[in-house]
Amino acid sequence: MGATHVTVAIRNPAEPERVWEGLFLVDTGATDCLVPRQHLESIGLTPRGKRRFGLADGGEVRLDVTGGEISFMGETTWGTIVFGEEEAEPLLGVTALESLGIAVDPINQTLTRLPAIRL
Repeated sequence: MGATHVTVAIRNPAEPERVWEGLFLVDTGATDCLVPRQHLESIGLTPRGKRRFGLADGGEVRLDVTGGEISFMGETTWGTIVFGEEEAEPLLGVTALESLGIAVDPINQTLTRLPAIRL
């Protein structure tokens, strides 16, 4: 099975004209979105706290987090964004997908809209 990617825009809600857009790996194993730190800083987003995250290898890390506007497939939501390392691949987590009623079709490696968002 291959990977699914989608173009995502991250916007600073305090300064809506400041936006960064990139190609994100859709990661249904991740809860939140992850963006390399330099891109978040370039649009004026700063850390608002730290959270502990579990890694696929069983390890844990504490990373800076912030909040922001997340847009893809013509829809917008707001959520937690994790500050990643400079070389980290941007990740689109399941919270953003579910909040917009977007499902992953793993066979066709595409994103599809659900008929309705679960309440």
